[in-house]
Amino acid sequence: MSEKRALARHPDGDTGKPKSAAHTSAADASLEVLPRRDQASGLQASRERQVSVAPTITAERDLRLDLFRGIALWLIFLDHIPTNIVNWITIRNYGFSDATEIFIFISGYTAAFVYSKAMHERGLMVAGARILRRAWQIYVAHIFLFAIYMAEIAYVQSSSINPVFAEEMGALDFMQHPDETIIQALLLKFKPVHMDVLPLYIVLLLFFPPILWLLQRTATAALGLSVLVYALNWHFGLNLKSYPTGEWYFNPLAWQLLFVFGAWCAIGGAQRLSRVLRSPATTAIAMSFLALSFVVTLTWHFPRLAYYIPRWLGEWMYPIDKTNLDVLRFAHFLALAAITVRFVPSNWPYLKSPILRPAILCGQHSLEIFCLGVFLAFAGHFVMVEFYPGVAMQVLVSVVGVGTMIGIATLISWYKAMERGSGPPKRPLDADLAGGQV
Repeated sequence: MSEKRALARHPDGDTGKPKSAAHTSAADASLEVLPRRDQASGLQASRERQVSVAPTITAERDLRLDLFRGIALWLIFLDHIPTNIVNWITIRNYGFSDATEIFIFISGYTAAFVYSKAMHERGLMVAGARILRRAWQIYVAHIFLFAIYMAEIAYVQSSSINPVFAEEMGALDFMQHPDETIIQALLLKFKPVHMDVLPLYIVLLLFFPPILWLLQRTATAALGLSVLVYALNWHFGLNLKSYPTGEWYFNPLAWQLLFVFGAWCAIGGAQRLSRVLRSPATTAIAMSFLALSFVVTLTWHFPRLAYYIPRWLGEWMYPIDKTNLDVLRFAHFLALAAITVRFVPSNWPYLKSPILRPAILCGQHSLEIFCLGVFLAFAGHFVMVEFYPGVAMQVLVSVVGVGTMIGIATLISWYKAMERGSGPPKRPLDADLAGGQV
């Protein structure tokens, strides 16, 4: 715990370290001006301040996390609809990274935000049990979503004259060998299209207890270990196997870097980087990199522009691998985060405006809204293929889908408010996908 953070905890300059005898005497002497009955409580408060330890993270919920996680959920939904003109507004068309990086980073941040206090106060065993319980809950949600998703695909396949839906969504093996496929799905080896994120998050949570324990004791070493695992993965080409062939689309050994980095920021890394992030030089570098990535991505949509990209640069960049979290994707996300933190502070007044409320609500109920988005994306794709694939239908499907996500998030929020009743809440708000209590 740095001296600077301890001072932030104690405005009077108390760092939580034992005071010298002179300081203690001065503090006791100052109590003489109080009535005798107040001296005992004053001495007790003084001693509590001396032995208190500053928390590892702030207890205040940052609405920016909910806002950008909600926006990421919308973007993921739009990106999951093939041949959708509306997904031209998503960030994947204008840079190296996409909404997945935002989602995983915020998931790591909120996981540390939720469970750090429990581990600090009650130890590794209790906090670890809570994290593993949340991993189990998300696993159950994933299996439940898998069952609904397969039922949806099977119904569409049987009622449609178009035979390619099952193959297109990666569900053909389920149609042909349901017994073996279900077992592989329970083992997280079989994952249809668009169902890769939750298995990734489950694996990351399974290994999070020792990571969080290390982050609380030596955050730099924990982050360095994560970087080492990332580098070894790139060097040796490690990954988990999928069924029936291939490997995981999101390699946990690579994507753990973004998750751990988010947790590192929550534990105190964000405060340590605050001066760097406020630097004009950092802003200039980030904006320059974003501009460069924008120019490069334009060549993907307009191949004639590739002539202006130096050959040596193209040979160095490509392929920009999403499966293994290419370093350019990670750098692009860092640039986006730097610009966002620079121009959207935590006390940004618009965070409480009605305009941003829908995205914040979706971000606060991310597990339910993510599962709903997977279901709606396939339903929208089916409607466009079977009825009308034109621009009007693409816009309608996108608007109805996002509107449905907002409506369900509002309903869930209302229901939870009714459960709490009109009195004070029985427990603080959940961090949702991370689980636990804030």
